Amino acid sequence: MASQAPEISAADALQLRRQLDWKDAFWASSGVPAGVLLTMGGIATVIGQPSWVIWIASIFMGFIQCFVYAEIAGLYPNKSGGASIYGAAAWLPYGKFIAPISVWCNWLAWSPVLVLGSSLAAGYALSSLFAADAVIRTWQIQLMDLGLIREGLTLRLNAVSIIGAAFLLLTFFLQHHGAARAASFQKVLGLVCMLPLLLVGLVPLLTGDLPRDHLFPLLPIVRDAAGNIGFGTWDGAGLAVMAGAMFAAGWSTYGFETAVCYTREFRDPAKDTAKAIIAAGVLCIAIFTLVPLAFQASLGLDGLLDPTIYDGTGVAAALARIVGGGAVIGNLVIVMLVLGLLLIVMTSMMGSSRTLYQASADGWLPKYLSRVNQHGSPTAAMWTDLGFNLVLLLASDYFAVLMMSNVCYFIFNFLNLQAGWIHRIDRKGWARPYRCPTWLLALGAVFGFINMVWMGAGADIWGAGTLRNGLLAALLIVPVFAYRHYVQDKGKFPVSEGTADDPFEREVVVPRAGLLPYLALAACAALVWATYTWAGLQS
Repeated sequence: MASQAPEISAADALQLRRQLDWKDAFWASSGVPAGVLLTMGGIATVIGQPSWVIWIASIFMGFIQCFVYAEIAGLYPNKSGGASIYGAAAWLPYGKFIAPISVWCNWLAWSPVLVLGSSLAAGYALSSLFAADAVIRTWQIQLMDLGLIREGLTLRLNAVSIIGAAFLLLTFFLQHHGAARAASFQKVLGLVCMLPLLLVGLVPLLTGDLPRDHLFPLLPIVRDAAGNIGFGTWDGAGLAVMAGAMFAAGWSTYGFETAVCYTREFRDPAKDTAKAIIAAGVLCIAIFTLVPLAFQASLGLDGLLDPTIYDGTGVAAALARIVGGGAVIGNLVIVMLVLGLLLIVMTSMMGSSRTLYQASADGWLPKYLSRVNQHGSPTAAMWTDLGFNLVLLLASDYFAVLMMSNVCYFIFNFLNLQAGWIHRIDRKGWARPYRCPTWLLALGAVFGFINMVWMGAGADIWGAGTLRNGLLAALLIVPVFAYRHYVQDKGKFPVSEGTADDPFEREVVVPRAGLLPYLALAACAALVWATYTWAGLQS
């Protein structure tokens, strides 16, 4: 007798389904290491030879932070959407308008990965098929001037935006039939795409091709009035540039926290949550350590300063040269890297759409975002992600968009690392499938403040107004949440979609942390202002 698919109740058809284990979430987040392709060139161009040390320091900071996220995710087995959702629950008793900032900032940081990955993949495809002066690569139609936001920023239509849009539609289609099928596809794609990145990282180590003068001295670069490059010192200006490099690297290296976006879809969330994020972290340590080191050892400082390395268009060819093997192997590596970029686009769409879904279910964002299709995919949130990024694809400077969104990401990071100790105080009696060692919890909280130093001192390294624009973007949640909470929900939060086993429904949380969360916020604001002012004096 042919087996029959299990029946799905009407209630189950309207929510995410428990059809994943930790390995599925690991593969669903396996696109994160490809993020090194998006920012490696920019960081190297800004700071020079210390860039490989920046990557190592940043990924180890991210790995320590992930243990905090693993604990707070385990508190809410019936919630999807990632660390920002679990962190928002910690801040809710201390202010209705604080909590949704965490969720909003996380989404604003992750969603632009769709446009960055798809546009860079489109650029790789065009550069491998057409000469630099070919009409298909040079034509564009300007649609709007956005100089008020950032000097030189425009909306325009060109071949990259059109091909990138096609890539976005492809990834949407692949996720339409649910997380389990998408994770299976990403497993295959991940195995194919991580191979060239690991190969690029291992070849110089195995061959011993690590020229010392390409890696040392560990001094930041400086440019004189004529634009000539030289080695600087670790004075105030050098430290400000280092902060900017750590700020940019954190966007990539911290991103594997997306592995906990799928808690609501785990078959056994108590076991799977911590395993997923720690396994993803180990993979990221390997990629983010080896690839920038090999990249820099191969190119040297002169190669790092090539304009095509900064904008990413020359990164694929440079990595192909590291592997060697002629034009055929080089083109094969480029194809794999294009697939790797599509992998990070899929990772971003899966994670960010679930953030929108759960934020809607919890009463932070408009109601329509919590709709799912017959396969259990949050398609309303996915369509919103898609539409937002189709507009971003028209932007003339994707890196500017990335750095503004990174301000939001660091705000989310701070709020959620503090959420670890707030949860520990306010919900000390709740079951914790994974309990982060107290010293790691405290270190994570400290790292939250260190990240604010990177943001305050380093954001505007990537362009004047980056910090200001990022903060304004974070505040856009205020009218959105006010409409949902006071207009749609009449000032009351919706009942949790969880079950009686979910502690969120079992008890009313009494805030016990007192003034500590507010003091943390005040210290954060003062630190950002002080470091921003200090960095301005160094320029």
